[in-house]
Amino acid sequence: MSHRTSLPQLEGDLFLTDGGIETTLIFHEGLDLPEFAAFVLLDHDNGLNELRRYYEPYVALARERGAGFVLESPTWRANPDWGAKAGYDLKRLAAINLAAIALMHEIRAKYETASSPMVISGNIGPRGDGYDPGKAMSADAAQAYHGWQAELFRDAGADCVSAFTMTNVNEAVGVTPAARDAGMPSVISFTLETDGRLPTGEALCEAIEAVDAATDSAPAYYMINCAHPTHFRDVLEQGSPWAKRLGGLRANSSRRSHAELDNAPELDIGNPTELGEQYGDLLRRFPQITVLGGCCGTDHRHVECISRACRAAA
Repeated sequence: MSHRTSLPQLEGDLFLTDGGIETTLIFHEGLDLPEFAAFVLLDHDNGLNELRRYYEPYVALARERGAGFVLESPTWRANPDWGAKAGYDLKRLAAINLAAIALMHEIRAKYETASSPMVISGNIGPRGDGYDPGKAMSADAAQAYHGWQAELFRDAGADCVSAFTMTNVNEAVGVTPAARDAGMPSVISFTLETDGRLPTGEALCEAIEAVDAATDSAPAYYMINCAHPTHFRDVLEQGSPWAKRLGGLRANSSRRSHAELDNAPELDIGNPTELGEQYGDLLRRFPQITVLGGCCGTDHRHVECISRACRAAA
């Protein structure tokens, strides 16, 4: 069934999502992902089977716990600039984006139950590097650029568009009307440095307030991803209107900075139990957060610990 007109993760129940797909596939499965692009696996049967195996423990965990699940498509790098770097022209890249959502439909049809509703999210990544904003686009340019992918997600039957690892306000502002024009609800997820600020230096509160002001509060909710809880827990203001707009977390397992992670020769998986406890502490302060998963360095073990701790907190 389609959840596009009414996202169930907004109704208060816990929803799980996956962990760090690229780091899992590279470091645990030994796969080659050019340009850190998981979407290349959609190009052949062996790759599709790898993706099915990747999602399986997560959706099985959601069913076991009676939790919902947000199926994020493996398309974080499947935009025109990164696609070109991986050797994909627009026609081939469009087919890849459609195939990604088709795979999410396949998984939902197999695993969704009444107690574990599954939402299909078309995952949009930044035009530039996820750690370095470089020269930010204007909001209008971002809307035109990301609208191409949002329309593909609409045509393939996704429920929403989620923009992850947003490094700057302009791009987040642009994604939101791109999703709206495609008839899709949007989710905006910012990445933060160790000081709790965006890579551009903006405070998280300023970024959320700026996007809401520019879009009439169009995003369904906001998230934080690709940062450790210790990087941002102290900047979240309990009771503030902007913090109440946070609906999800996908934290890194490592306390390292983005620069340190970029130069690390090995994967830092951190401490899954400790990470779960940190999520639980955040959920006690911000009970409106319902979507829980991981980012770089995390896998299904981390999400299991997160689920256990947040069930207790809830």
